Amino acid sequence: MLKSVRVGAEGGAKPAAIVVGVFEGAKGAAGLDPIARKLDTTGGIARAARRPECTGAVGNIVEAHPDKNAPAARVIIVGLGKKEKLAAPALRGALAPVARRLATTRDKDVRFEIPLGKLTPKTAGQIIGETLGLLTFDENEFKGSATPAAARPAITVRPSKSAPGASIKRGLALAVSCNHARRWGFTPPNIATPDWMAREAQKIARGVDTLSVRVIRGAALVKEKMEGHINVGKASENAPCLIRIAYKPKRARAGVKPVVLLGKTVTYDTGGLSIKPPAFMTGMKGDMCGGANTLGAMHAIATVIKPNVPVVGLLVAAENSISDEAYRPDDVLTFRNGVTVEVTNTDAEGRLVLADGLCWAEAKEKPACIIDMATLTGGVITALGSTFAGLWCEDDKLRKRVESAAETTGERTWRLPHDESYREMMKSPCADILNSNPNRKAHPIQGAAFLSYFVGEKTPWCHLDIAGVADAETQMGVLVKGAPTGWGVRLLAEYVDSL
Repeated sequence: MLKSVRVGAEGGAKPAAIVVGVFEGAKGAAGLDPIARKLDTTGGIARAARRPECTGAVGNIVEAHPDKNAPAARVIIVGLGKKEKLAAPALRGALAPVARRLATTRDKDVRFEIPLGKLTPKTAGQIIGETLGLLTFDENEFKGSATPAAARPAITVRPSKSAPGASIKRGLALAVSCNHARRWGFTPPNIATPDWMAREAQKIARGVDTLSVRVIRGAALVKEKMEGHINVGKASENAPCLIRIAYKPKRARAGVKPVVLLGKTVTYDTGGLSIKPPAFMTGMKGDMCGGANTLGAMHAIATVIKPNVPVVGLLVAAENSISDEAYRPDDVLTFRNGVTVEVTNTDAEGRLVLADGLCWAEAKEKPACIIDMATLTGGVITALGSTFAGLWCEDDKLRKRVESAAETTGERTWRLPHDESYREMMKSPCADILNSNPNRKAHPIQGAAFLSYFVGEKTPWCHLDIAGVADAETQMGVLVKGAPTGWGVRLLAEYVDSL
């Protein structure tokens, strides 16, 4: 991986490496785009492109080492796939292996001279910046003296016509926000407590005059009737808190309602009295990734996007633990909007803290819309695997904007249904609703149906279940096996940028 990435000056001495592109099905000089052909003053690039291993498939890499008169000592030829299919997803797929290769070659500076198809230089530059920046995530932060320190090169990216410096810098800045979220999600739960998350929010707000942080805890949570939040967290010595981080634009227009971003921030989930089996408890430090990614998005919004609309981030932070104070199956909780909930499973705790977040957003923020993000259900992994996040949204305008943002950032979503029959499934014989129907049917949809009881009918609302995409099962692209992905940071920033 990389230690750091910076954007250098245009021109100057020839770079250590140049990246060019080739399309699938084209061989030799004919397969190179005009930029690469112009660079190929010695014919070394064309000879490398004729080699049988140069297929042009997305992410396929072949290297050329031309003579001293060539534009760089190393030329990386990357496959871009079919020419007619070159779009943001293909470019992301192509650049990830290039970035990993640059981490091993240790070339100090690199220039990208790639064909763009229908992509703009601005888009290509941003994708380059994001891809390289995401590789600066440090997965070895908690390694100790028994593990030798890995070499992590620092590289400089030279701007070009196909990758302007300003766009690369924007991509790198978005990667910084995403890596913040990945670090928070990766931090062990003996460190990453609700109070620690509050301090991290305060830390990123320092020096950013458009951000402010308020932390509500203890008696203030009781006063605000945060019944689900309090009950989920009361068995732990690490007390729960609501973290409100607000972005106020410098040129705020009067009367503009805020966008509210809500993240499930369960810093560890034992399952409570409905305790998880050991195999399912390992990794539950990541149950706060919805909140971590929401906080990362707020950082990106304030430092990169800088929109003219107010945005509020709410992190409902708690640790679901076990003690004689723990809430129980059969308990009935009354939420601030008057809805009563029969607890059937204390391991369905995320929806209880989110319900309070939704109630708060409705009552306190008067939102233009709400987008919540949570590692809510194992059922969404069964349904969609690790390819898509589940999306529920009945407001067409909001849904289309979120889906468009997801397409732009490569964080893919799949719409799942809301329907009155699912809300009926959540009805309780002794309270208004259950927190989990024991029949386990349509389990991810149950979660969305439950949450719908805490959102006003007229409020545009989108629920994202990111349980399958929150961490990486394999070493793939710019992702690290076993580490958080930061999924949704760039999506939410892109959504706000589209307003």
